[in-house]
Amino acid sequence: MAEEHGQASIELVAALPALLLTAIVALQLLAAGYAMTLADGAAEAGALALASGDSAAEAARAALPGWAEEDVAVSVDGGTVTVRLLPPSPLHSLADRLAVTSTASARPAR
Repeated sequence: MAEEHGQASIELVAALPALLLTAIVALQLLAAGYAMTLADGAAEAGALALASGDSAAEAARAALPGWAEEDVAVSVDGGTVTVRLLPPSPLHSLADRLAVTSTASARPAR
């Protein structure tokens, strides 16, 4: 039988890129899920503000953390507030593909 010293190290080095890629994909999917939760909360905050006569867009933006300031789009159409949020990502093109949208509705205050 031939000597097999170092074989485990070589197998680890060969498998390391696949393990890293799997970890990056998992973390990116978690970030997208987190962004969806944030977008839901922001849309609801905007709808509640709209129902009480305040600015829905300002309330929705205020409900988001600071990192999302440049990655959010808020639109108000009648009694519907829509929030589109890009998840944090090292690749902007990937964030565009994983963008999440949430909508909440309320009757405007009279």
